[in-house]
Amino acid sequence: MPQSKRFKHLLKQVEGLDTQAIPAAVSKLKGLEPSLPATIKKCKFDQTVELAVRLGVDTKQADQMVRGSIVLPHGIGKNKIVLVFAQGENAEAAKKAGADFVGGADLAAKIKEGWTEFDAAIATPDMMGVVGPLGRVLGPRGLMPSPRAGTVTTDVSTTVREYKAGKVEFRADAGGIVHCVVGKLSFDETKLAENIEAMLKHLRTLKPASSKGVYMRGASLSATMSPGIDVAV
Repeated sequence: MPQSKRFKHLLKQVEGLDTQAIPAAVSKLKGLEPSLPATIKKCKFDQTVELAVRLGVDTKQADQMVRGSIVLPHGIGKNKIVLVFAQGENAEAAKKAGADFVGGADLAAKIKEGWTEFDAAIATPDMMGVVGPLGRVLGPRGLMPSPRAGTVTTDVSTTVREYKAGKVEFRADAGGIVHCVVGKLSFDETKLAENIEAMLKHLRTLKPASSKGVYMRGASLSATMSPGIDVAV
């Protein structure tokens, strides 16, 4: 794919750059957009900042799959739309906690028709009979509630509040790389750095016992419209 003048300019700013400590990487990333000359249009939206971490795991082995979720110290700068499958007291608790959509068979019917206008789906265990058949729709989109991800739970209040506060889920892809949103480019440098540090610290705790050799092999920090900057792990 041809690169735009904008991207080519930004790429030159990071070419040959050594692996950076987290604060330096954040500072460099935030300085890329202001470095653009007046002849090149700057990005008009608040870019999302993502951390990509390459792990020494073989995701084809079930016991080496790395996945989880985390509430970052400063959130991710996005108001998440949360859907909850619940009934009775749990449904009321979900509503009070701030869930955007709460229901059962009615919501399942909409989803079967292709509706997926939400960022997270939570379910109580007694609703899995309704939720189970939605796997074909929600699974490929990473929205299927599961006990392992903590989205099948009896504590809907806490879970809804966590997701509304910016809780993010992640899992290693086929190449052993974990991609995780860590904030917005408008965040100040300290907040972005603390979010990144929290994510890396959490990933270290998830090292599979069967993983051999170097576990965290490298990381890259980027924004929606920028090239990546290598980060020390």
